[in-house]
Amino acid sequence: MDTPASRPAPVPGSAPGPPGATTREGGARRLRLDLGYDGTDFHGWAGQPGLRTVQGELEAAIAVLLRVPAESVSLTVGGRTDAGVHARGQVAHVDVSESQLEKWSGRRARAGDPDAGSAEAARLRARRVNGVLKRSAADIVVHSVREVPAAFDARFSALRRRYEYRLRGEGSRRDPLTARFTADVPRELDLHRMRRASERLLGLNDFTSFCKARDGATAVRTLLDFSWRVTDDGAYAARIEADAFCHSMVRALVGGVVAVGSGRIAETELDELLHARRRTSRFTVMPAHGLSLEEIAYPPYTELAERAERTRARRAPLAPSGAGPQSAPAPQGGPDPQSDPPAAIPNL
Repeated sequence: MDTPASRPAPVPGSAPGPPGATTREGGARRLRLDLGYDGTDFHGWAGQPGLRTVQGELEAAIAVLLRVPAESVSLTVGGRTDAGVHARGQVAHVDVSESQLEKWSGRRARAGDPDAGSAEAARLRARRVNGVLKRSAADIVVHSVREVPAAFDARFSALRRRYEYRLRGEGSRRDPLTARFTADVPRELDLHRMRRASERLLGLNDFTSFCKARDGATAVRTLLDFSWRVTDDGAYAARIEADAFCHSMVRALVGGVVAVGSGRIAETELDELLHARRRTSRFTVMPAHGLSLEEIAYPPYTELAERAERTRARRAPLAPSGAGPQSAPAPQGGPDPQSDPPAAIPNL
């Protein structure tokens, strides 16, 4: 069966770079993991004591491979997905010692070795960790494990993230092979209205009305794409892309547009809800199982450090609501790139 975990993410989300990798302070080497997973049976990405999570299973598999304690493996992720959310294009990084890299690669990977960052070596490392995952967490698939410069940060170096949300309205034929990844809406939906409503949300906005509140956080984001297509199995699939997303933002955006498409609210009311900058019960946050993280895009290697610095900087609040969306030709950094980051980070 074709699942979000089994389909590799497109390579274009990764900017080309030099074949080797710089060594971090203390001799550590940084590895980038591209992976996918069926999130149905996970309590989200982030490790939680006593709960099955993607981070917990993957760190445990790496620990088995490297023959080290699980607590010594620490992954940093590009998009922290919630419970039940899937991924085809997740990205994470981990730091390992040179001896651990050699063990993982099956070869001595010296700094500057032209083979260290090759596609063949990346596939070999992925194959080895997948061998462990097949026995412990077959719903996670690692596509590649490659060396990257020390400046690469899966979280803070990201330029943008792209999600897909699948749903079907009342009267639409239900495909049992894709139902696991498709939300059912018990109303007829007007796709044309949904497309118009989605376009009204594009640009630089304060999306507080579509985010779960967090102390000291800002919901200023640049929504780059919010478009719809009809899939081969007759479902509606939304493509949602932004520089970053706050907690539950994607599912709330889709919920607002679905409310327009079902006739529950008018397109103009969606504008009013956006500019009100407060949570509302006028639309429903959509279920997690229809959502998949498709791609995380990064800049060229020479721009990694600058991008991470800009992302960590707190984004200034927008002018008072009511002026409509503010256009932004390209994401300039500032928001916290995680979907559910720690509250201690100032630029959520």
